[in-house]
Amino acid sequence: MALVTGANRGIGLEIARQLVRRGYRVVVGSRDSQSGEKAATALAGVGEVVAQALDVTEPASVERAVSATLERFGRVDALVNNAGMLIDEGMRASTIALDNVQRTLDANLLGAWRMSQAVLPAMRKQRYGRIVNVSSGMGMLSALAESSGSWPAYRLSKTALNALTILLASELSGENILVNATSPGWVRTRMGGAGAARSVEEGADTPVWLAMLPDDGPRGGSFEDRKPIDW
Repeated sequence: MALVTGANRGIGLEIARQLVRRGYRVVVGSRDSQSGEKAATALAGVGEVVAQALDVTEPASVERAVSATLERFGRVDALVNNAGMLIDEGMRASTIALDNVQRTLDANLLGAWRMSQAVLPAMRKQRYGRIVNVSSGMGMLSALAESSGSWPAYRLSKTALNALTILLASELSGENILVNATSPGWVRTRMGGAGAARSVEEGADTPVWLAMLPDDGPRGGSFEDRKPIDW
């Protein structure tokens, strides 16, 4: 079974849809419980989908969501850390209010960290797990060098998420728990905008692939269109 955060819309919803179509039981995590229920209802005809209220910035919410998932399904095979925010459009690193940086890091970095820590005991017990961190090409080090300081909080959060991916993968290298990151590209979502080049189906494909990796699959890498990319 798979737990997908931020799955009530956009890429997260499409990731949930594609996993259900592949036979996974899926928990749709959503900060807005009403929106999550609506998404789960829309996917109900495809397979077993359950909505779960989940705010990745709240430790108690994370604990409740993972406990409820384990109580219902007994295991978590895949965690897709998709939930995130982008609130620094038009801002620059030299002038951005640090409260905005803190909020962004709490959602985009610490949210994924909280979720990973919460599911890892179950994954270790079952000797199987896949953790997928939905990152961004905007967090690549080469992209930072060419950014002119734009989108500073979002970029920093994704660079840090990439680092977390490497740290967890290294720690878990002797276990059958594969941790990877993915850049979905510029996708037509509420965050990406209508002018984005890629569909949600294209953006969700690689996260779904990483969530279903075989035991000898890659670990500690960053991928786009199922191909390795630089950090």
